[in-house]
Amino acid sequence: MEVIAVAGYGALSDVYEWLIGDDKLTPAKAAAVYYSDVVGSLPPNARVLDCACGTGQLAVGLASLGLDVVAADASSGMVRRTEKAADEQDVSLRALRASWDELPDHLEDSTFGLVFCVGNSLGHAEGAVGRLTALEAMSRLLNPGGRLVLHSRNWELVCSAGSRVDVRDRLIRRNGREAVVSYYWQIEQRWEQEHFLEIVVAQIEPDGAVQACSERLSIWPYRYVDLVSQLRSVGLTVQSTTFDPESDEYLVVASRDQVRGKSEPTR
Repeated sequence: MEVIAVAGYGALSDVYEWLIGDDKLTPAKAAAVYYSDVVGSLPPNARVLDCACGTGQLAVGLASLGLDVVAADASSGMVRRTEKAADEQDVSLRALRASWDELPDHLEDSTFGLVFCVGNSLGHAEGAVGRLTALEAMSRLLNPGGRLVLHSRNWELVCSAGSRVDVRDRLIRRNGREAVVSYYWQIEQRWEQEHFLEIVVAQIEPDGAVQACSERLSIWPYRYVDLVSQLRSVGLTVQSTTFDPESDEYLVVASRDQVRGKSEPTR
């Protein structure tokens, strides 16, 4: 078995489709189905940012709906895959290699009607300070009244389960090939510590050989109440949430206040 280990979504950018659920695998599913409610309310040609865009399924799906899309990711490999996906679908978008804190250096404030931060990506922001910096950057880029769509793991459940190996219980088929996906969680005692997640995608070759691609990622988990507090502090008011203490993940839609820094209480 050959193992390739690269940090920072370098290796995983080549095999990321094995980590995407079937319900979000194609651009059409990612944009028109899963996020149809928020996307459907946008005017034609609205400007949309997908930050931490991954391999670009959502960004390309949004562009295919006629939206003006910017797709950003800190991983050069992910940006390349997004550009390739856009070419394959014959859609136009701007792909940008930038981390959250770099976004304001490349994009103008108050120019987006919708910003996506999905795929559990916010957990990679470095602690409370890094997370606040990321949320502040995204808030700055929104028009007054614009919305942030944020998808997250329920980190309370992740941390309560402790360190463990989680091997998916079925083979995943992508592009005519099969793979086994496993996750190793290294959960520390204190929330503010750096935690780790190692992901292994073990592809089964036609001759039975196994090629494994492995990457160890830094994680800084957060509680839902702390996320809501930080959203408020950067001028974002939660409009809707699917958070449930017993559910593995949730979706938050928050709007930028008309006047920055004067958010209303979350209902």
